Amino acid sequence: MKTNDLLSLKDKVAIVTGGGNGIGRGSSLMLAAHGATVVVADLNTENARRVVEEIENQGGSALAVSCNVTKDEDLVALVDKTVETFGGIHVLVNNAGGGGAGRESPLDIDVEQFAGVFQLNVFSIWRLCQLCAPHMKKAGYGSIVNMSSMSSINKSPAISAYASSKAAVNHMTANLAHDYGPEIRINAVGPGAVRTDALASVLTPEREKEMLKHTPLERLGEVEDIAGAVLYFAAPISKWVSGQVLFVNGGGVQTLD
Repeated sequence: MKTNDLLSLKDKVAIVTGGGNGIGRGSSLMLAAHGATVVVADLNTENARRVVEEIENQGGSALAVSCNVTKDEDLVALVDKTVETFGGIHVLVNNAGGGGAGRESPLDIDVEQFAGVFQLNVFSIWRLCQLCAPHMKKAGYGSIVNMSSMSSINKSPAISAYASSKAAVNHMTANLAHDYGPEIRINAVGPGAVRTDALASVLTPEREKEMLKHTPLERLGEVEDIAGAVLYFAAPISKWVSGQVLFVNGGGVQTLD
């Protein structure tokens, strides 16, 4: 394989959940820039359409699909629509998630809230992997990238449900890599503090200053920093990498403590 082909996703079809904004948008644009046809799945259809328009304006191919990843019928429809439209699936980016912005005492969280975070952050990933795997095996190429978090390995007060769910993502990634190999690679990206709307909703100047004290690269992450890691796992350059979690955090241990 030529060196310039190692990052190429030409003739590959990629699904990105939560692809309408933030890291999902950045990942969609990054994969498209390297040749992938991208299915932008998002609960906010208008956001997904805007990302598709960006991709098409840059000469790429994309499709917007409305999807609530906590609803099984939406996940089935997403996979069916992708295969019906483009003929297969090669890359899956399980980016959709949440539950880490609000800070709440565990004593104030009810069972339904806790279960809902796991439904969003864990079960949806497991189910989409299950649905996409047969198509990847048929295509002869499969790479799944799950979105974890620094909270998965840090003590993260007041977001115990979110942090626990992301720790589950790490362990599930390692186990599914074993179960779905050798045809399919499964890895995860664990972002540190990245400038997104979600972070902006909880970040104060004081917290940012404290974070940067523990960050050797002395800045917060940008969406493109995470999208680059997603590309690495999606592309052939990482063809002998599976079951790994890559923490992209500027070299430090960042928390919202």
